[in-house]
Amino acid sequence: MDEARSWPAHQAVAHLPGSLPMGGVVPMTPVHAFIQTPAALRLDAHVPMHPTRMDIGLGGLLAFVIDQVVTHEEADAIVAASERMGYREEAPGISTPPGMRMNKSMHWVADSDLMQPIFERMAHLLPQTLDGAPLFAALSHRLNMYRYDDNDVFNIHTDGSWPGYGLSEDRTHMLEWPQSVHSGLTMLLYLNGPQDGVQGGNTRLFRPDGSAVDVQPRKGSALFFRHGFGPHSVRHIGCRVQGAVSKYVARINVMYGAT
Repeated sequence: MDEARSWPAHQAVAHLPGSLPMGGVVPMTPVHAFIQTPAALRLDAHVPMHPTRMDIGLGGLLAFVIDQVVTHEEADAIVAASERMGYREEAPGISTPPGMRMNKSMHWVADSDLMQPIFERMAHLLPQTLDGAPLFAALSHRLNMYRYDDNDVFNIHTDGSWPGYGLSEDRTHMLEWPQSVHSGLTMLLYLNGPQDGVQGGNTRLFRPDGSAVDVQPRKGSALFFRHGFGPHSVRHIGCRVQGAVSKYVARINVMYGAT
């Protein structure tokens, strides 16, 4: 089958103000969704994978890596989906000062067929409570995708906390989940890495004393850390990428609370 025909059409399901890398706002920046679930993004929760968790010594702050979250083929499919929807300079619903987010962005709302198998593969390795709130039984379906081209960087910052999001039943609108459910952890899903020719692009995590730990992208693995603007949040950098091969990463929010 022709590759273009193997992907369903996509449409904007929300429009939000989008911040530009060097300042300024684009008023109607789209958040996308496919009009039906692409076959390539129907994942199996029971593939023969063995996710493992490695905690990172970060001076008392919570951060860890889980390997084998998605297969290489699944990672390639997520990248292909994102490129079909198209990257932009502006990031919808993101507010960053000039010179901080120097990469390309694309936000989309995925299906349970993609997100739930990912969650089920690794749920036993996630913190089961956070600040007294239980782990919610689903990841937010909104993916904040970032592409780092040659010389792109995301300078030091702390991730904000987010509501959860999903699609309306008719797939035409992005819906916000109940306020009782909130994000607690950033999940950075690495969709390629050095084995694909990416040069640079480590995620640098900072300890409270200012020292740092670098995490190298590994295709199919994910990095997790606390976010929000409290004392337990992790400051970090998406280090500069150099060369002809772009780095792809999806920020996904791990949710806590109960409906």
